Amino acid sequence: MKRLHILKAVLILAAMSLLLLSGCGGNIVLKQYKEVTADAPTATIKTTMGDIKVVLFPKEAPKAVENFITLAKDGKYNGIRFHRVINDFMVQGGDTDGLDGMGGQSKWGTPFEDEFSDNLWNFRGALSMANSGENTNGSQFFIVQAPASTITEDFLSQMKAAGWPAQVIDKYKENGGTPWLDKKHTVFGQVIEGMDVIDAMVKVKTDSNDKPLEDILINSIEVKEASK
Repeated sequence: MKRLHILKAVLILAAMSLLLLSGCGGNIVLKQYKEVTADAPTATIKTTMGDIKVVLFPKEAPKAVENFITLAKDGKYNGIRFHRVINDFMVQGGDTDGLDGMGGQSKWGTPFEDEFSDNLWNFRGALSMANSGENTNGSQFFIVQAPASTITEDFLSQMKAAGWPAQVIDKYKENGGTPWLDKKHTVFGQVIEGMDVIDAMVKVKTDSNDKPLEDILINSIEVKEASK
């Protein structure tokens, strides 16, 4: 993946053009860059390398947020590894079966469907569902680490041709991210504190499967649900 994800990006950007052109009508509000209000739901992922605080988006991704909150409150993520870290890409964890990417169950015990919103994109810092294909969400998630330097002019040209909205393209250019994962992986949160922890994670030594040689663990996840 480390060597191939850029090539995959080129192919997927072209393949997704009709999907994006047909799915981005109306007004877009980039929720990931809105001020976080005091009543917003948040979660603090406490890891062996430091804390990562995210804001959650239950309106746009209700099932993904409910699933994450329930598993977190039930302690299902406690002691689970970040089993895959790739510099200029992302960090992945949340396999509640402890199988390092081969397992993990949703709160319902079965996979649940994707939830895509034109207000949420795989920008740097996005918290998104990992999956093995369409509508196969379980417990695993990833956090996008790719910085602005990874979004080349060629990427931007492809995105424009494929139908990404102008304001979305501008944010990718400014902040970075993984646009080839848009409409493929459900975004349900955004890092608001602790990107330095993510940046440190992707610098650790890994094996040939991008697994850290020394475990990076989730100690616990503290959830603050939305005020009612």
